Amino acid sequence: MNRIRKGDQVIVIAGKDKGRQGAVLRIDADDRIIVEAINMAKKHMKANPTQGIEGGIVEKEMPLHISNVMLLNPVSQKGDRVGIKALEDGRKVRYFKSNGEVVDA
Repeated sequence: MNRIRKGDQVIVIAGKDKGRQGAVLRIDADDRIIVEAINMAKKHMKANPTQGIEGGIVEKEMPLHISNVMLLNPVSQKGDRVGIKALEDGRKVRYFKSNGEVVDA
């Protein structure tokens, strides 16, 4: 079970965007994630009229390593460590280590 999933609100803890928040858009297999409006880079795109792609300089999100983000705790509005525990009914859930609150019910 992953500690960070698609759609989670995260905060960046290292790098040029340290302290910024965003939603996880995609998680790649090699422990890299793409966060909305974080780690933006300018890419020079060649036009492709058959696919309807315009040329020029495009800003897009680049991947971050998953260790450079923390899950955002909505109660404290800070990054928090996440653990995994099994409930009485056998389900595994994520919880915040600071206050023990379950992330996904």
